[in-house]
Amino acid sequence: MVASGVRQTECMTAVDRAQLVVVSTELSDDHVVPRRHPESPARLDAALRGIRSWLQPDEYREITPRMATDEEICAVHDHDYLASLVADSDLGGSQLEADTFTSSGSLGTARAAAGAVLTAVDEVEGDRALRSFALVRPPGHHALTKQAMGFCLFNNAAIAAEHLTRRGHRVAIVDWDVHHGNGTQDIFYDRDDVLFVSTHQSPQYPGTGSIDETGRGAGERANVNVPLSSGSAGDMFRAAFDEVVVPTIDSFAPTFLVISAGFDAHRDDPLAELGLTASDYVDLTNRLLAVAPGGKCVVVLEGGYNLTALEHCVGAVGAALVSSSLELPESEARSVGSVDRQLIKRVQQAHA
Repeated sequence: MVASGVRQTECMTAVDRAQLVVVSTELSDDHVVPRRHPESPARLDAALRGIRSWLQPDEYREITPRMATDEEICAVHDHDYLASLVADSDLGGSQLEADTFTSSGSLGTARAAAGAVLTAVDEVEGDRALRSFALVRPPGHHALTKQAMGFCLFNNAAIAAEHLTRRGHRVAIVDWDVHHGNGTQDIFYDRDDVLFVSTHQSPQYPGTGSIDETGRGAGERANVNVPLSSGSAGDMFRAAFDEVVVPTIDSFAPTFLVISAGFDAHRDDPLAELGLTASDYVDLTNRLLAVAPGGKCVVVLEGGYNLTALEHCVGAVGAALVSSSLELPESEARSVGSVDRQLIKRVQQAHA
């Protein structure tokens, strides 16, 4: 258990090359939302504080992203959808959906977020870093091919995965955001070159992500959902990762790993009711690094709406990515709780 004054020791063996690149849209964060909206620019500030405060300067390299091109965005999204966002930006923004707003600067910020994941991928694939962490907003995993949804404009993780598959990779995407990544699932639902695995609270927004959503056609069994009940904590997640997520990745044998890292499953998050802590996220990260091809991966920020929790979690995961020891507050010690063995069994049976 991690407590005040106790160093985190679960970490991988250090490697010689630069271990982590952090790619951030901080300098192009012009996505303005209504006052009190949970997906605010303060989120990115908190995430960057976590990295800059909890990692040593020589443990990572911070770079700014390029803008994603129309061609790269439309590898995932419909051309007409992109055109509608361009027109929306020219008019100063609007309310696209019940909880999804834009301003005149939103399109540029979203392009930078998509560009950040592509930059992150290129840094790892080009062997300039072992791992990368794209700290971006708005999040992306709810965005559909033709529709904004759930704060999301472009599906950043999907853009990264499509970029990789076009270079011949088999990609595993693990989404541990508290909300099901319906957009990512939908985009790759009939594909056998992308594995999508999601742990999420259920019932919760957006109402998708049931166990029987296993893929379609060539993508059958390449879509795995682990819908968790309210109150699920670290023990449940560790069991789900050990018995479902990690074996599934191992069986799929990807050549690249992408993590959709939302931190709204933290117990202090205002938008959901799961019970994770920063130490739990370290455990999940280490489990995924153990099956990441060559130890390489790209991590993409999704949700997380308690700013203190977000700072702690991003800092903790960043430290795990550089195999660094980390002193966490006692409040962020590993959480414990019941394990729903029946749920795990049902997921396993759905993918037998």
